[in-house]
Amino acid sequence: MATTRSAHTVWEGDLLEDKGTVTFDSSGIGRQPVSWPSRAEDSDGRTSPEELIAAAHSSCFSMALSHGLTGAGTPPTKLVTSADVTFEPGVGITGVHLTVEGVVAGLDDDAFAAAAADAKENCPVSQALAGTSITLTAKLA
Repeated sequence: MATTRSAHTVWEGDLLEDKGTVTFDSSGIGRQPVSWPSRAEDSDGRTSPEELIAAAHSSCFSMALSHGLTGAGTPPTKLVTSADVTFEPGVGITGVHLTVEGVVAGLDDDAFAAAAADAKENCPVSQALAGTSITLTAKLA
């Protein structure tokens, strides 16, 4: 069964000096302010589209890796994944780097790296970002 998740943003004013608010409609987890400085300069306590993509990618990748490992008979005890999304003003998103550290009994480093590479290729967010360079560092704890 297909699912749809929704969010909406209200932006007020010009790009460089004003700001907006993104609301997570499906989950009801609330609102987060967004602004240009949080996107192209230092974070100003607000989020950015790239940070939201990083959150989506790190969680999707973790789910895909957990599923793959479990299906192979080596369910993880713990996965800690970070996603770093690089944005260059005037160019756009230039890359994503995923870093995962896992606790997985009965698995060696090579098998973990292979499972992580498969998850990187097959998680839906990675597929949605096709055309963007996605790199990966994977290691066991």
